[in-house]
Amino acid sequence: MLRVALTGPESTGKTTLSRLLAVHYHTAWAPEYARAYLTGRPPGYTLADLEDIARGQLQAEEQAVAEAQRLGQPLVFCDTDLLVIKIWAEHSFGYCPDWILRRMEQQEYALVLLLNVDLPWEADPLREHPQHRNHFYTLYQRELRGQLSNFAEISGPPAHRFEQSCFHIDELLSRQPRSEEAPE
Repeated sequence: MLRVALTGPESTGKTTLSRLLAVHYHTAWAPEYARAYLTGRPPGYTLADLEDIARGQLQAEEQAVAEAQRLGQPLVFCDTDLLVIKIWAEHSFGYCPDWILRRMEQQEYALVLLLNVDLPWEADPLREHPQHRNHFYTLYQRELRGQLSNFAEISGPPAHRFEQSCFHIDELLSRQPRSEEAPE
């Protein structure tokens, strides 16, 4: 199963793009668990909340993988990843729990799409720090380079982001052996 993660700062279109890509490629996607977790709760969150969100995101990803397999698709999209949790935890609490860092090392994404902050900020009660978007974007770049991740930076208006993403995903798919060529 090829996992494609969409990551980056808030209000960069990750949810919209991951949903569009899943429809385009006829496969499943894992929605951002943090949104479901935090909606309806009082403002603020704790490190324990972030750990619960990380667990929920991992579970959502596994459910999406199972759905993609049921659909017979080799590809699944993940709206956010544990890197989001890591950056969020380090910014808000000064560190990230070790189990999340270990789990990040174990996760394998065939491709990570890093969404740029060149879209207008859309206010939302669950979003914070619109003035620090460039700072966070730089943190994501640094982390992905340090992890030696296969990642592509995606920018521009929504239609251009979709085209760029499809280009990188099609490249990824073209490098995969066909199912009849795959070893048993």
